[in-house]
Amino acid sequence: MAVARKGSQVITHLAIGFAIAYAVTGSMALGGLAVLVEPLLNVMLVPFHERAWHRKLHGASGQRRYLLLTLEKLSLTCMHMGVAFGVLYCATGSLALGGFAAVLEPVCNVVLMPLHDRAWDKLQLGWQAQAV
Repeated sequence: MAVARKGSQVITHLAIGFAIAYAVTGSMALGGLAVLVEPLLNVMLVPFHERAWHRKLHGASGQRRYLLLTLEKLSLTCMHMGVAFGVLYCATGSLALGGFAAVLEPVCNVVLMPLHDRAWDKLQLGWQAQAV
């Protein structure tokens, strides 16, 4: 069940990215390529990001640690948006369209992924009720 849910989350995330890339580029090929390139770049960059922040977090305690954790999450968000912008800018050659997609994609994920998770929770509850 957990594997199916994670797989569904990945597919939903990619579908959101594809829809936005397709809407911005008007091309299924560029939209599909952007959806493959953007996560790949993020997967390659995240370990470097985590390593850099781990050094800062090491030894920090109390309020300073909470501040650094907050800044780390904001930094990660900015990195993801920067990658999305770069990919869509390369695909379209437009600063406006690249920026639009870089802002729209995380907003759509923040709005739609909780709905996705809620649907899976209801589905899981239904399966549990049937099993009893």
